[in-house]
Amino acid sequence: MIGWFARRFGHLLLVMFGASCLVFLLIHLIPGDPIEVMLGEHAQAADREALRARLGLDRPLPVQFGAYLGGLARGELGTSIHSGRAVAELLVERLPATVELTLAALLFAILLAIPLGISAALHHGRARDATAMTFSLIGVSVPNFLLGPLLILVFSLWLGWTPVSGRMGFSSLLLPALTLGSGMAAITARMVRGSLLEVLREDYIRTARAKGLGPRAVIWRHALRNAWLPVLTLIGLQLGALLGGAVVTETVFSWPGIGSLMIESIQKRDYPIVQGCVLLISLSYVLVNLVTDLAYAWVDPRIRLGSSE
Repeated sequence: MIGWFARRFGHLLLVMFGASCLVFLLIHLIPGDPIEVMLGEHAQAADREALRARLGLDRPLPVQFGAYLGGLARGELGTSIHSGRAVAELLVERLPATVELTLAALLFAILLAIPLGISAALHHGRARDATAMTFSLIGVSVPNFLLGPLLILVFSLWLGWTPVSGRMGFSSLLLPALTLGSGMAAITARMVRGSLLEVLREDYIRTARAKGLGPRAVIWRHALRNAWLPVLTLIGLQLGALLGGAVVTETVFSWPGIGSLMIESIQKRDYPIVQGCVLLISLSYVLVNLVTDLAYAWVDPRIRLGSSE
């Protein structure tokens, strides 16, 4: 167990270092000058150089990168170029909104996908199965940047049931959660259906039915317990993907989370904030994978953490 956690921690450090290097290089390759964004195109050259020197942007790129890594080693993410506030403070301020949206989307996806997948598997080849798979196909095909405006048009502008944008209570959470969770619900429903169909063909299921167990007991006590592992794998991967998808959804609905903060910072060329946002999302991916591996051992005791690599 200790060796497994040590290897996982080493992988976490390696992933974070790789993400740090990649985001630093990419953000500095993006066309545009943060000084020009702050002062405008018509600012005096002397003013530009003075501000560039004050922010440390006049130093060679390797020197800036070394200072950035040194700050990370001390647990410092830097300071915003525009607001002058600590990046960690801005991330802590925006993180609850992203967590709230992600958990709401995950809850919606699970509550919809599991009953839909079970129903499709139990009625394989019938109308319910075709309906569920049609929904799944639509959910996978429609991107968030299209589904979001469509939901706003129908439920906010035409019906007036929800706010158009912002974070103003439960009603404002519904459409972003639906937009973000629809793709995950569609994929998870297909996985539940496929995994359950495979398990229902096993000999122990036929044995359980031959012993006189009812359909509910066969499904919930035997079939689903053995069909959970691939579904759990998918949910773990999709939970990490929700954080990436939240960037688009938060922008569409003006949701004040990490995703919208990153988009705003890219537009302003605020390098430290963009780097902090990407590192936080990368860390979330790694932690979700860690939790998924731990959940494997809880769902199926035959799996040993030490041999899960």
